Amino acid sequence: MNQAAEFCEAVTTVFEEHRNEENRIPMENYMKNHYPFFGIKAPERKQILAPLLKKYKEITEQERLEAAVLLFEKPERECHYAALAFLEKGIKKAPEHSIDTYKQLLMTKPWWDTVDMIASTLCGGYFFRYEDKLRPFTEEWRESDHLWVRRSSVLHQLKYKEKTDGLLLFETIDSLKHEKEFFIEKAIGWALREYSKTDARAVIDYLKREEVRPLSRREGLKWLKSKHPELLEG
Repeated sequence: MNQAAEFCEAVTTVFEEHRNEENRIPMENYMKNHYPFFGIKAPERKQILAPLLKKYKEITEQERLEAAVLLFEKPERECHYAALAFLEKGIKKAPEHSIDTYKQLLMTKPWWDTVDMIASTLCGGYFFRYEDKLRPFTEEWRESDHLWVRRSSVLHQLKYKEKTDGLLLFETIDSLKHEKEFFIEKAIGWALREYSKTDARAVIDYLKREEVRPLSRREGLKWLKSKHPELLEG
């Protein structure tokens, strides 16, 4: 058994040992019953995972990717969270082809809880390292037939702050802004809200100039209305 399989087995074994039926039902309900849970809440899950993340910290980056794929094959959601925590440990060493695994995971048992972390943290970290790939992948993904891949294309730069490619962000929003899909509308608003903390004027001007869905507009202006309402006057 290679280290990827070993890690996967170790995670599932320890999670099974900590299964909590009392927590399981409300956790599944919160996630609209899309996926089953062991019933392990985030603080306990992180505590349980810590020794395993330390034990396997020298794993090769290829095996790290393989372990994540194996964990996403498990039914319980905590395994998917563990996969993402494991991948996050390798962000600074992620090989060039890791973006293919990230996309695969975006489309595997997708829901906002895993997709948003993959998009903003894993893909975001990847494109920060491989800057020349940000535009081509974002342009490709925003045209995808897969809802969650399109959502990801809006969120790649969520944590970039002053490093944000504003032109690319607005181009991507332009390509998706007419979709009547909650998760796209919400992602656009979230991206605009975060970017408004770095370049308020760019966001204000964009929303004055362009029509976006009402939800996207409300979400996009939420921080400005709260912190700098004077910028919205006039």
